Amino acid sequence: MRSNPVRDKIERGEPVFGHMAFEFFTPGLCQILANAGADFVLFDTEHSGVGVETMKAQAAFARGAGLAPLVRVPGCHYHLIGPMLDVGMMGIMVPMVETAEQARKIAAWCRYRPDGVRGLAFGMPHDDYDLGDHLAKMRAANRRTIVIALIETASGLENVDAIMATPGIDIGWVGHFDLTNALGIDGQFDHPRYKAAIRSVVAACNRHGKTAGFLCGDVRTGRQYLKAGFGALAYGVDSVVFQQAMKAGIDGLRAAAGGKD
Repeated sequence: MRSNPVRDKIERGEPVFGHMAFEFFTPGLCQILANAGADFVLFDTEHSGVGVETMKAQAAFARGAGLAPLVRVPGCHYHLIGPMLDVGMMGIMVPMVETAEQARKIAAWCRYRPDGVRGLAFGMPHDDYDLGDHLAKMRAANRRTIVIALIETASGLENVDAIMATPGIDIGWVGHFDLTNALGIDGQFDHPRYKAAIRSVVAACNRHGKTAGFLCGDVRTGRQYLKAGFGALAYGVDSVVFQQAMKAGIDGLRAAAGGKD
């Protein structure tokens, strides 16, 4: 069983950095991210419209590049989580986690007995089609799997301490757009209520030995969240990073063509 570089680093207390992919599910994406120094790639299946077949291929590409493949599933259901683990994902992010009961179910679905209730299947992508000792593979899989609870609703924020106290939850990830929307302060990331929410999530993670996670759109914002105590950061969304870079280039060429440079 391959190890999970994200698990290894967060257990050493090191920050981890990666990228979130919504659009460009190409064979080269994972190698490009690995060459850029990413520890992980977080694939979205909640909003992107892609399914398990695409994720099976991407998990293979990530493993070949030494990158930890993580995936955000569309909801809190076993049938959305189990197949993603079987195709090789090393971590699961679940949206809108609101209670400790939900967190316990998610953690159990992601791990084999005695730590959970994940269904057994071996000689599959998740164990590199190896036919070795399945008991050893179960133990290794339980250790390497990262479970991420998205805190992005008012109820989730209210119960964040109990969620992060749940054994088997590894990262409390702030869904900042959804959270401000739920709090009635849509997109107001400087609002005192949002700042208090950030402090609450970090404090809950620290109390229970968990890691706080966030998706940042630029380095300045990422530095702010690192300073606030976040240890897992995804830098940008693939389509946005590409579009911003293209716009900067095209705008620069237009300015040069117009004699403004």
